[in-house]
Amino acid sequence: MAEGDRQPDKDTADRSEGFGERLLGVLLDRAHEMPPQLIAPLVAEEVARVGGRDISILLQDYAQLLLVPLPGRHLAVGEPEPIDDSHAGTAFLNATPVEVPQADGVRMYLPLLDGSDQAGVLALTLETVDDDDRRLLRRLAGLVADMLVTKHSYTDQFFLTRRRAPMSVAAEIQWSLLPPLAMSVPQVAVAGILEPAYNVAGDSFDYALNDDILHVAVVDAMGHGLNAATMATVAIGAYRHSRRAGIDLSEIYAFMDQAIAEQFGPEHFVTAQMMRLNIATGHLQWVNAGHPAPLLIRNHQVLRQLESPTTLPVGFGGEEPQVSEQRLQRGDRVLCFTDGLIEEHKAGEEQFGEEQLVHWVNRIEHAEEGVRAVVRALSHRLKEERGGSTSDDATLFLIEWRGGAADHLAVLE
Repeated sequence: MAEGDRQPDKDTADRSEGFGERLLGVLLDRAHEMPPQLIAPLVAEEVARVGGRDISILLQDYAQLLLVPLPGRHLAVGEPEPIDDSHAGTAFLNATPVEVPQADGVRMYLPLLDGSDQAGVLALTLETVDDDDRRLLRRLAGLVADMLVTKHSYTDQFFLTRRRAPMSVAAEIQWSLLPPLAMSVPQVAVAGILEPAYNVAGDSFDYALNDDILHVAVVDAMGHGLNAATMATVAIGAYRHSRRAGIDLSEIYAFMDQAIAEQFGPEHFVTAQMMRLNIATGHLQWVNAGHPAPLLIRNHQVLRQLESPTTLPVGFGGEEPQVSEQRLQRGDRVLCFTDGLIEEHKAGEEQFGEEQLVHWVNRIEHAEEGVRAVVRALSHRLKEERGGSTSDDATLFLIEWRGGAADHLAVLE
């Protein structure tokens, strides 16, 4: 037997390259130097190798209403698909593939998951689908999502696809500041939304998962327009800087307070809420600096407000804040929101109010699954109830504590 024909013995690891690995390898090998405009042609070519046709890459618009087709060579570019009433929208919101039998095959909608944030949906048609196809396409969609997110940082192509209306300079700043709108791991999930998407100015949020601690901040800078966006940017920057220094919540407040006061003077302020959640134990801590009290949701029903002592908004030099605490139960959700959500009202009429907010939270919690679907449906429904527009920024941020552990994900079976 020639040396090149020697068969591996049973104790030798199998390093042979199968068809699926070769196909994904082409994308992976080229991804690091791929110009953004060539992602679509490459994806279309690779999908065609497994018999896929009519390929579309659909990205969520900034208002979270539509999935918009990305233009590109060899891609099918049709009309945007509504997230609320389409197969693509179902795949997107539920983060699960959807298969639709058709006369000429099966239309597949695969969520583009970057980590656990949904970048969009990959749609294609196959003549037939088996488990090998499903596994390969799921992995392909994950790789495409990673490529889109990586390239997004140095091109306007994906931004322009997602933008469906003129955007203010203040909103441009805020969107560039935000972390992913959703994040999900076995122990915890979060999702946020800003309104009005194309005119938001002073509202923002931030979060980070560091080992077993989820850090969250929601801020609302006074005023409107560019000044408010600038203040919110400084507030979030100060929050991130102090959070990364490893100091406690009361010290984070003091650092943010000093940053706003020194930069903008005593007449300017930012309301804020900073939280820490131990995702192993469910121990929640928070500091409230002028925000409405969050809502504690249990079994898809608002249990109560998380009332706590409040200190002055950052920038006003408040006293050292009291850190409040709550032990969550598995499945509990905490909803943070800014005052623009409940203070909206038409001239001469009453404010929207927290009572209506609680009413709609209870209804939508029973109608939707997953934090992303809930926060999105809630924001849009509340906007409709407030007359379809808002004169102030309105932000929602939802946290779900699941508990448990994720160590099994680091073990290859």
